[in-house]
Amino acid sequence: MMERVATDPSTATPAGNEKPRRARRTRMTGAERRQQLLEIGRTLFAEKGFEATSVEEIAAKAGVSKPVVYEHFGGKEGLYAVVVDREMRQLLDMVTGSLTAGHPRELCEQAAFALLDYIEEYTDGFRILVRDSPIPQSTGSFASLISDIATQVEDILAGEFKTRGFDPKLAPLYAQALVGMVALTGQWWLDARRPEKAEVAAHLVNLAWHGLDGLEARPRLIGHRKR
Repeated sequence: MMERVATDPSTATPAGNEKPRRARRTRMTGAERRQQLLEIGRTLFAEKGFEATSVEEIAAKAGVSKPVVYEHFGGKEGLYAVVVDREMRQLLDMVTGSLTAGHPRELCEQAAFALLDYIEEYTDGFRILVRDSPIPQSTGSFASLISDIATQVEDILAGEFKTRGFDPKLAPLYAQALVGMVALTGQWWLDARRPEKAEVAAHLVNLAWHGLDGLEARPRLIGHRKR
């Protein structure tokens, strides 16, 4: 004897006229849509670069029409500018927030770790920052960001220079050199990922600290070129 399967009259459809149910779509709020577009844009800009990324692709990934992207950001350039600004603030906050120790050598370690932490945790963001900016940015560039970080280091070096009898006015020069060294090493480590982060930080600080430790108060050139 065959069992009869009970059906819910509200969901039953006439034989031969069955249609699949449509999944009810949840409408995003404006803030949620903006965040979604930022995340999609961030991923595409990191993978393909600004020029190779189109508004059409961004919209398609988000499941919206092109006018929605324009509504939120005014176009691809506006979206890119917001992505870059957010990444720059994230990196600067991580570096400046890391400078908590009192000893100058440990401060160097903390700054190196902060940059490497950012590269490890925000890889897409770092890939975007180190590219040459394709559009004028009111928020600056990676070079200006490195300069901002170097400014945070100047005070540390100036105090150390005074202690050692060096000219503190040269602290900005050395700050740029040290931060630039860490940033360039970070770009290399972005793809290499060897050795481990802690070892990279140790070697960076080894070069920076022992270089500072052995500084000449009045460095001289030994080659034939003097100007």
